[in-house]
This record gives sequence, structure tokens and C-alpha cells, in this order.
Amino acid sequence: MKNQAGVAVVITTVLRPSLVRAVRSVFRQDLGQPIQILIGIDKRLNDDGCLSVLTQECPPHINITIIDLGYSTSSKSGGLYSNNCGGALRTILSYAANGKYIAYLDDDDWWSRDHLSGLLSAIAGKEWAFSYRWLVDHETAWPICRDEWDALGPGRGINLERFGGFVNPSNLMIDKQACHFVLPYWSFSAFEDGTGDDRVVFDILLKNYAWAASRKYSCYYDVPRDVQKHDHHAREFAARNITWIEDRAQIDTIVELLDEAKRALDAGSTEEAILACRRAIALNRYHAPSLHCLALSERQAGNREKYLACNAEASEMADGFPAEFPLPELTHPAMPDKERPR
Repeated sequence: MKNQAGVAVVITTVLRPSLVRAVRSVFRQDLGQPIQILIGIDKRLNDDGCLSVLTQECPPHINITIIDLGYSTSSKSGGLYSNNCGGALRTILSYAANGKYIAYLDDDDWWSRDHLSGLLSAIAGKEWAFSYRWLVDHETAWPICRDEWDALGPGRGINLERFGGFVNPSNLMIDKQACHFVLPYWSFSAFEDGTGDDRVVFDILLKNYAWAASRKYSCYYDVPRDVQKHDHHAREFAARNITWIEDRAQIDTIVELLDEAKRALDAGSTEEAILACRRAIALNRYHAPSLHCLALSERQAGNREKYLACNAEASEMADGFPAEFPLPELTHPAMPDKERPR
């Protein structure tokens, strides 16, 4: 890559299938500047066919740099560095990045379209910046809710007393030149189990460098079922009456209600479609397809204000699903007054 990138994106991976979703979310960024994606392979748990797919799909303004050392630098896999999740790879990729600003993305997370542009605006005049995140169910890729208790940045959340706050790597952007001497700390763990490099880096950034928040919930953070059961998450989910992640039968019910709503909408039974959508949304407040269908149903019913509200919410949530999920109707202009029933 001859020219510097507006932003370099660092991804360490073991070639999980979710890598495709993560990288595609970088392809969709609205940044309007050259982007470099650096993919570092720690060890190959799967074949590298996904890399060929991504290379073929890569837009002209984005460059992909793949670094495969052929061995792991993590002590867990015979290397020297205590970080179990990639060893020294994040450090290596960060120094190799051909751009002043570096954003980090785990291979099982993904971003909304305005993630990088939001962080670039926030970091102006600062040395690091961060976004907020949605918590996402690992099995369905459905957003669970906004993270309002954990990775909230400096001086906030459940990590305040012990760590002074917290920022997850997938939410983070740094000025590489200003934070040059922070980069080696990605290689070291904070805890005996080989995790916590992100805590080490956050602590150094917090104590020594100026920061800003984008204030956007632009990162989607994959949460496996066992992690959902951790006390701090389970407590917050219960407080928000989020039951479908525990009662998995509700997932099928939501899908069935959405199918019912689509059939009703196609048949012109608008009120039935609205009712079915609202029943689905009552089970999962952030189910993008149901919100989308509800917006279309309210439009068909001529309910302008309700349509506009549902349209806005469905558009916000659309990125909470994998990039392959299409919501084409939501790009239509708002319903003009003449479409309202007289």
C-alpha cells in the first residue's frame, strides 16, 4: 500500500467464519477515505477460503494486508507472549499499519456504517476515542440491547471501581503516533488465564492520553450464551425484561409472528400485520425485521407519524443484523401528505 490510509483497521483472527461478516462491515463504512484492513492470522482453526472471497469483494478504496507468520506468538500455542488471544499480533499489525489512526475489530464483532466516521470526528484534537456498543446474541446475530453498564469508557460502568472504566477493543480508535509506546502492551495479559490485554491498554490510555467518545452505538459485540449468563449481564437483562435469550422457544415465536405479519401485509390485511409485528416486538424490542415490517404496515395503513417513527427505528437497527440482511424499502422517501387517507 503506497499511500497512507485515512484509517487502518486491525483484525486478529483464527479464521472463524464470522471474519467475513466483520470485514464486510468495514467495506460498508461511509468514511469517504482510503482504508487499510490488516488481518493477522494467529493460528488456522479453519481454511482460508474466506480470505479469497473478501479479497475479491474488496472495494477499490480499501486495501487488505494479510499477515500469516506460520506460527502463533501466544504462549498458549508455543509462543513467547502472554496474551492468549493473538500473542503479539495486535502489536505487530499496529506498527505495520500505514495510517495515523488505527481502529480495532475482533473477528466476531462488526460495525454500523458510520462507526469509523464517528470515531474520526471524535478523535480530532485527542489521542484516542471510542464508541458505544450493542450486545448481540451469538446464535441468532440479533441485538439484545445497548450495553449500558459494561464498556462505557472512562469513569463509568461496572468496571469503574476496579479499572476506572473500560473500552472494548472493537470500540477503540487511537492516534498511532501519539500512542506509539502503548502498542507493545497489546501483547501482554493482565490475568493468569492469558486474557486482559485490553485492560492493560485501557489503563495506560486512561492515565496518560486525552480521549473523546463518539457517543454512537456503532459496534455490535457478539455475546455467546455462556457469557450472557454472567451475573452482571444476566442481572441487566432481567431488569430490562429481556427473556428471549433465556427462553429460546421465543425465537421461533418471533419468526412465526413475522411470517404471519408478512402474509397479512401481502394480503392487504394491514391491521393484522401491525398486530403481529407488535406481538413480535413485545418479545424482542430490537428485532430489526419486525420493526421493518411494522414500518411498512404503518405506511400502508396511512399512519404517517407512526410510519416515520418505525422507519427511523428500523433503519437504526438494520445494521444489527448481518450485512446480507436487506431492508431496501427503508431507503424510500417519507410518505408524503397526499398518501394519507382522507
